[in-house]
Amino acid sequence: MTSQHGGYKEWEFVAEYYDAAYQTARQKDVDFFVGYSQHTGGRTLELGCGTGRVLIPTAAAGCEITGLDISSYMLNICREKLSQQPEKVQGRVKLVQGNMTDFDTGEIYSLVTTPFRPFQHLTTVDEQKACLNCTNRHLTPGGLLILDLFHPYPPRLVPDPKYMSEIEDLTEMELPDGRLFRRTNRTAAYHREQQYNDIELIYYITHPDGRQERLVQAFPFRYFYRYEVEHLLELCGFRVIDIFGDYDRSPFSNDSPEMIFVAEKKD
Repeated sequence: MTSQHGGYKEWEFVAEYYDAAYQTARQKDVDFFVGYSQHTGGRTLELGCGTGRVLIPTAAAGCEITGLDISSYMLNICREKLSQQPEKVQGRVKLVQGNMTDFDTGEIYSLVTTPFRPFQHLTTVDEQKACLNCTNRHLTPGGLLILDLFHPYPPRLVPDPKYMSEIEDLTEMELPDGRLFRRTNRTAAYHREQQYNDIELIYYITHPDGRQERLVQAFPFRYFYRYEVEHLLELCGFRVIDIFGDYDRSPFSNDSPEMIFVAEKKD
Protein backbone atom coordinates (compact mmCIF):
# COMPACT_ATOMS: atom_id res chain seq x y z
CA MET A 1 0.00 0.00 0.00
CA THR A 2 1.25 3.49 -0.79
CA SER A 3 0.21 6.60 1.05
CA GLN A 4 -0.98 9.89 -0.42
CA HIS A 5 0.35 11.64 2.70
CA GLY A 6 3.84 10.15 2.79
CA GLY A 7 2.73 7.77 5.52
CA TYR A 8 2.83 10.51 8.15
CA LYS A 9 -0.91 10.30 8.80
CA GLU A 10 -1.29 6.52 8.75
CA TRP A 11 1.81 5.05 10.38
CA GLU A 12 2.96 5.97 13.87
CA PHE A 13 6.43 4.53 13.28
CA VAL A 14 7.16 7.25 10.71
CA ALA A 15 6.80 9.91 13.40
CA GLU A 16 8.57 7.76 16.00
CA TYR A 17 11.80 7.60 13.98
CA TYR A 18 11.56 10.97 12.22
CA ASP A 19 13.87 12.90 14.54
CA ALA A 20 16.44 10.11 14.58
CA ALA A 21 16.48 10.30 10.79
CA TYR A 22 16.49 14.06 10.26
CA GLN A 23 17.10 16.14 13.39
CA THR A 24 20.89 15.99 12.94
CA ALA A 25 21.27 14.90 9.32
CA ARG A 26 19.15 17.71 7.90
CA GLN A 27 20.15 21.02 9.46
CA LYS A 28 21.22 23.30 6.63
CA ASP A 29 17.71 24.54 5.86
CA VAL A 30 16.85 25.64 9.42
CA ASP A 31 18.77 28.94 9.37
CA PHE A 32 17.33 29.69 5.92
CA PHE A 33 13.72 29.45 7.10
CA VAL A 34 14.35 31.10 10.46
CA GLY A 35 16.01 34.00 8.64
CA TYR A 36 12.98 34.55 6.41
CA SER A 37 10.62 34.48 9.41
CA GLN A 38 12.77 37.13 11.10
CA HIS A 39 12.96 39.21 7.92
CA THR A 40 9.22 39.26 7.20
CA GLY A 41 8.45 40.27 10.77
CA GLY A 42 4.88 38.98 10.98
CA ARG A 43 3.53 35.56 11.89
CA THR A 44 4.73 32.55 9.87
CA LEU A 45 2.63 29.56 8.81
CA GLU A 46 4.61 26.37 8.29
CA LEU A 47 2.89 23.71 6.17
CA GLY A 48 3.95 20.20 7.16
CA CYS A 49 5.57 21.27 10.44
CA GLY A 50 6.03 17.66 11.59
CA THR A 51 7.86 17.25 14.89
CA GLY A 52 8.96 20.90 14.95
CA ARG A 53 12.42 20.50 13.40
CA VAL A 54 12.15 24.01 11.88
CA LEU A 55 9.19 25.35 13.85
CA ILE A 56 10.81 25.19 17.30
CA PRO A 57 14.04 26.98 16.28
CA THR A 58 11.87 29.62 14.59
CA ALA A 59 9.94 30.24 17.81
CA ALA A 60 13.16 30.16 19.83
CA ALA A 61 14.51 32.91 17.55
CA GLY A 62 11.65 35.18 18.65
CA CYS A 63 9.17 34.62 15.79
CA GLU A 64 5.49 33.81 16.10
CA ILE A 65 4.62 30.73 14.07
CA THR A 66 1.67 28.44 13.35
CA GLY A 67 2.44 24.85 12.40
CA LEU A 68 -0.01 22.83 10.30
CA ASP A 69 0.35 19.07 9.83
CA ILE A 70 -1.95 16.25 8.79
CA SER A 71 -0.42 13.76 11.23
CA SER A 72 -1.58 13.57 14.84
CA TYR A 73 1.49 11.42 15.56
CA MET A 74 3.89 14.11 14.34
CA LEU A 75 2.03 16.86 16.20
CA ASN A 76 2.05 14.88 19.45
CA ILE A 77 5.84 14.65 19.29
CA CYS A 78 6.05 18.35 18.43
CA ARG A 79 3.91 19.21 21.48
CA GLU A 80 6.10 17.05 23.70
CA LYS A 81 9.26 18.80 22.44
CA LEU A 82 7.62 22.21 22.83
CA SER A 83 6.74 21.43 26.44
CA GLN A 84 10.47 21.31 27.18
CA GLN A 85 10.96 24.85 25.85
CA PRO A 86 10.69 28.06 27.92
CA GLU A 87 7.15 29.40 28.30
CA LYS A 88 7.87 32.43 26.11
CA VAL A 89 8.86 30.09 23.25
CA GLN A 90 5.75 27.96 23.74
CA GLY A 91 3.65 31.14 23.69
CA ARG A 92 4.80 31.97 20.17
CA VAL A 93 3.53 28.68 18.72
CA LYS A 94 0.12 27.50 17.57
CA LEU A 95 -0.33 23.95 16.22
CA VAL A 96 -3.17 22.94 13.89
CA GLN A 97 -4.00 19.48 12.52
CA GLY A 98 -5.15 19.82 8.93
CA ASN A 99 -4.65 19.05 5.26
CA MET A 100 -2.45 21.51 3.35
CA THR A 101 -4.91 21.41 0.44
CA ASP A 102 -7.88 22.62 2.53
CA PHE A 103 -7.29 24.51 5.76
CA ASP A 104 -8.48 27.57 7.61
CA THR A 105 -6.44 28.61 10.64
CA GLY A 106 -8.40 31.82 11.21
CA GLU A 107 -5.21 33.87 10.87
CA ILE A 108 -3.38 35.85 8.19
CA TYR A 109 0.40 35.53 7.76
CA SER A 110 3.29 37.48 6.33
CA LEU A 111 5.11 34.26 5.39
CA VAL A 112 4.12 30.68 4.52
CA THR A 113 6.88 28.05 4.35
CA THR A 114 7.06 24.42 3.20
CA PRO A 115 10.33 23.01 4.63
CA PHE A 116 11.56 19.65 3.33
CA ARG A 117 9.21 19.32 0.36
CA PRO A 118 5.74 18.48 1.69
CA PHE A 119 4.32 20.01 -1.52
CA GLN A 120 5.77 17.04 -3.42
CA HIS A 121 3.31 14.72 -1.70
CA LEU A 122 0.58 16.43 -3.77
CA THR A 123 0.54 14.30 -6.90
CA THR A 124 -2.27 15.98 -8.87
CA VAL A 125 -2.58 19.47 -10.31
CA ASP A 126 -5.93 19.90 -8.54
CA GLU A 127 -4.26 19.23 -5.16
CA GLN A 128 -1.39 21.56 -5.97
CA LYS A 129 -3.71 24.39 -7.01
CA ALA A 130 -5.91 23.83 -3.95
CA CYS A 131 -2.88 24.16 -1.68
CA LEU A 132 -1.59 27.30 -3.41
CA ASN A 133 -5.02 28.96 -3.50
CA CYS A 134 -5.59 28.18 0.18
CA THR A 135 -2.12 29.54 0.99
CA ASN A 136 -2.81 32.71 -0.97
CA ARG A 137 -5.96 33.35 1.08
CA HIS A 138 -3.92 33.13 4.28
CA LEU A 139 -1.31 35.70 3.22
CA THR A 140 -1.26 39.45 3.73
CA PRO A 141 -0.95 41.55 0.53
CA GLY A 142 2.68 41.24 -0.50
CA GLY A 143 3.16 38.27 1.83
CA LEU A 144 5.68 35.60 0.85
CA LEU A 145 5.47 31.88 0.11
CA ILE A 146 8.61 29.72 0.11
CA LEU A 147 8.12 26.54 -1.92
CA ASP A 148 10.84 24.01 -1.16
CA LEU A 149 11.34 21.34 -3.87
CA PHE A 150 14.20 19.16 -5.07
CA HIS A 151 15.78 19.77 -8.47
CA PRO A 152 15.03 16.60 -10.47
CA TYR A 153 18.06 14.40 -11.14
CA PRO A 154 17.35 12.68 -14.51
CA PRO A 155 19.02 9.30 -13.74
CA ARG A 156 16.62 8.80 -10.83
CA LEU A 157 13.52 9.50 -12.93
CA VAL A 158 13.80 6.48 -15.26
CA PRO A 159 13.86 2.76 -14.40
CA ASP A 160 17.31 1.71 -13.21
CA PRO A 161 18.15 -1.45 -11.21
CA LYS A 162 20.59 0.64 -9.13
CA TYR A 163 17.81 2.79 -7.68
CA MET A 164 15.20 0.04 -7.60
CA SER A 165 17.41 -1.89 -5.16
CA GLU A 166 17.72 -0.79 -1.55
CA ILE A 167 20.32 1.92 -1.01
CA GLU A 168 21.42 2.69 2.54
CA ASP A 169 20.70 6.30 3.43
CA LEU A 170 21.10 6.13 7.22
CA THR A 171 23.85 4.03 8.76
CA GLU A 172 23.03 2.14 11.93
CA MET A 173 22.63 4.29 15.04
CA GLU A 174 21.67 3.53 18.62
CA LEU A 175 18.51 5.15 19.94
CA PRO A 176 18.23 6.38 23.55
CA ASP A 177 16.32 3.26 24.61
CA GLY A 178 18.98 0.90 23.23
CA ARG A 179 17.30 -0.01 19.96
CA LEU A 180 19.43 0.02 16.82
CA PHE A 181 18.03 1.83 13.78
CA ARG A 182 19.13 2.03 10.17
CA ARG A 183 17.29 2.91 6.96
CA THR A 184 17.43 2.25 3.24
CA ASN A 185 15.46 3.64 0.31
CA ARG A 186 14.42 2.46 -3.12
CA THR A 187 12.29 3.55 -6.05
CA ALA A 188 9.55 0.91 -6.33
CA ALA A 189 7.85 2.12 -9.53
CA TYR A 190 8.00 4.89 -12.12
CA HIS A 191 5.08 6.87 -13.53
CA ARG A 192 6.72 9.22 -16.01
CA GLU A 193 3.44 10.06 -17.70
CA GLN A 194 2.12 11.37 -14.35
CA GLN A 195 5.46 12.78 -13.16
CA TYR A 196 5.82 10.86 -9.91
CA ASN A 197 7.70 7.85 -8.55
CA ASP A 198 6.68 5.35 -5.89
CA ILE A 199 9.24 5.63 -3.10
CA GLU A 200 9.94 3.24 -0.24
CA LEU A 201 11.85 4.14 2.91
CA ILE A 202 12.69 0.91 4.72
CA TYR A 203 13.36 1.02 8.47
CA TYR A 204 15.37 -1.76 10.13
CA ILE A 205 14.99 -1.91 13.91
CA THR A 206 16.92 -4.23 16.23
CA HIS A 207 15.53 -4.39 19.77
CA PRO A 208 17.74 -4.97 22.84
CA ASP A 209 16.36 -8.54 23.11
CA GLY A 210 17.50 -9.26 19.55
CA ARG A 211 14.06 -9.02 17.94
CA GLN A 212 14.17 -7.38 14.52
CA GLU A 213 11.60 -5.36 12.58
CA ARG A 214 11.45 -4.26 8.95
CA LEU A 215 9.00 -1.37 8.45
CA VAL A 216 8.20 0.17 5.07
CA GLN A 217 7.07 3.77 4.49
CA ALA A 218 5.71 3.70 0.92
CA PHE A 219 4.38 6.74 -0.89
CA PRO A 220 4.10 8.44 -4.30
CA PHE A 221 6.41 11.44 -4.69
CA ARG A 222 5.82 14.08 -7.35
CA TYR A 223 8.68 15.84 -9.12
CA PHE A 224 8.47 19.27 -10.69
CA TYR A 225 10.32 21.33 -13.25
CA ARG A 226 11.13 25.01 -12.95
CA TYR A 227 8.72 26.56 -15.42
CA GLU A 228 5.89 24.24 -14.45
CA VAL A 229 6.17 25.63 -10.91
CA GLU A 230 6.43 29.22 -12.15
CA HIS A 231 3.22 28.76 -14.14
CA LEU A 232 1.46 27.12 -11.17
CA LEU A 233 2.41 30.00 -8.90
CA GLU A 234 1.33 32.63 -11.44
CA LEU A 235 -1.98 30.82 -11.96
CA CYS A 236 -2.65 30.90 -8.20
CA GLY A 237 -1.95 34.59 -7.61
CA PHE A 238 1.79 34.68 -6.93
CA ARG A 239 4.78 36.46 -8.45
CA VAL A 240 8.14 34.67 -8.27
CA ILE A 241 10.78 37.03 -6.89
CA ASP A 242 13.67 34.60 -6.25
CA ILE A 243 14.72 31.07 -7.20
CA PHE A 244 17.57 29.58 -5.17
CA GLY A 245 19.53 26.42 -5.87
CA ASP A 246 20.35 25.72 -2.23
CA TYR A 247 19.77 27.01 1.29
CA ASP A 248 22.84 29.26 1.09
CA ARG A 249 20.74 31.35 -1.34
CA SER A 250 23.00 30.51 -4.27
CA PRO A 251 21.41 31.11 -7.69
CA PHE A 252 19.48 28.24 -9.24
CA SER A 253 21.68 26.54 -11.84
CA ASN A 254 22.08 23.36 -13.87
CA ASP A 255 23.72 21.49 -10.99
CA SER A 256 21.67 22.86 -8.10
CA PRO A 257 20.38 20.18 -5.69
CA GLU A 258 17.36 22.23 -4.65
CA MET A 259 14.66 24.36 -6.32
CA ILE A 260 13.55 26.95 -3.76
CA PHE A 261 10.95 29.43 -4.95
CA VAL A 262 10.27 32.66 -3.08
CA ALA A 263 6.95 34.02 -4.35
CA GLU A 264 5.02 37.15 -3.43
CA LYS A 265 1.25 37.36 -3.22
CA LYS A 266 0.06 39.64 -6.01
CA ASP A 267 -2.19 42.59 -5.18
